[in-house]
Amino acid sequence: MKIAIDGPAGAGKSTVAQQVAKRLGILYVDTGAMYRAVTFTALARGYSIEDEHSLREMLDEINLTLEIKNGVQHVYVDDKDVSEAIRSPEVTRLVSTIAAYPCVREKLVDMQRRIASCKDVVMDGRDIGTSVLPDAEVKIFLTASIEERARRRLEEFEKKGVQADYAELLRDIEERDRKDSERAIAPLKQAEDAIRLDTTGHSIDEVVDRIVTLYREKIGERA
Repeated sequence: MKIAIDGPAGAGKSTVAQQVAKRLGILYVDTGAMYRAVTFTALARGYSIEDEHSLREMLDEINLTLEIKNGVQHVYVDDKDVSEAIRSPEVTRLVSTIAAYPCVREKLVDMQRRIASCKDVVMDGRDIGTSVLPDAEVKIFLTASIEERARRRLEEFEKKGVQADYAELLRDIEERDRKDSERAIAPLKQAEDAIRLDTTGHSIDEVVDRIVTLYREKIGERA
């Protein structure tokens, strides 16, 4: 069984997907973290974000792996845990640019599909239901108002002790929405057979309950 959760930045995809996977006892795959890891590595090694050719060379050199520890996904680049480093404001601002490059998408989508081919998964991202796992049995499109998403991102940074400005976060999210929706390859959009859930004003538990119910209904249909 595959559960695909898509939606714009700050809609709560990762948190919800993680809780759904924990509740159901299946694997959670945070695809956004994989794109963040590539972005972080490019910045750390001095590669130009605008140079797709050099990024292709970098992808051939690095070893990107995922590992679940105590129910939490960790991301490694060449055996170094970068799970926290990839959440910086700079990576957040630039990840949509990296994610739009065909060479990056080809490598990571292949990795994502291989994971899902042999395990029950909850996978979240921008194009899971439309491109990565179009055959997913349960498809969810999570959204929320842009103000709510900026507020959540601000709280996330504050909890980590990172200074951030609400107005700047609002602009960054608007720009990410534009880039994700307009990119030529696998743009952000709701799959025709996805269920749209607006998380504005709703608790994580409420959203998770709804998705778990949908999953169990699907299991019942297959029984």
